Amino acid sequence: MTDSLDKVKKDADARMLKSVETLKNDLGKIRAGRAHPGLLDQVRIDYYGQKSPLSQVANIVASDGRTLTVTPWDKNMIAAIEKAIRESDLGLNPAPSGTVIRVPLPALTEERRKELGKHVRTEGETARVAIRNVRRDGNQQLKDLLKKKLITEDEDKRAEEAIQKATDKSIAEVDKLVAAKEQDLMQV
Repeated sequence: MTDSLDKVKKDADARMLKSVETLKNDLGKIRAGRAHPGLLDQVRIDYYGQKSPLSQVANIVASDGRTLTVTPWDKNMIAAIEKAIRESDLGLNPAPSGTVIRVPLPALTEERRKELGKHVRTEGETARVAIRNVRRDGNQQLKDLLKKKLITEDEDKRAEEAIQKATDKSIAEVDKLVAAKEQDLMQV
């Protein structure tokens, strides 16, 4: 009896956590104007016929607040890495310099910051909707268990309260992530 309840609650918790993690990853891809190696995570390089992440073929460091330095392990890859960064949708203009590639980050305009802020809020709302959908699915599973008389009404109420607490916690985490990213974007 209670194992099906635990299963419903654990499933809801895990799916809510996954929604929060997905939001973290999505927000990490949004450039706030400061250099950090994670900006190039989605860049893929054709490395001997394999599409490989840039971090697997080169060392990426933030040499200062506005510049990333990419040092390929194979010096023959400089042209391919430069091309991949240039063709990524990040709007970056890499400059090869001997055995390294410097990637200067352009400063964000006020208009672009506001646009990115809207995008961050949209991502946050998408995560909130996903979390609420998980809550709805969990509550529906509980109602089905109650209908089949596998759980009592008291167990149903307690499980619903547990799912609501998990929902509130996850949504608070989403709000915190969105607020932190917005603040990060608005800093000049």
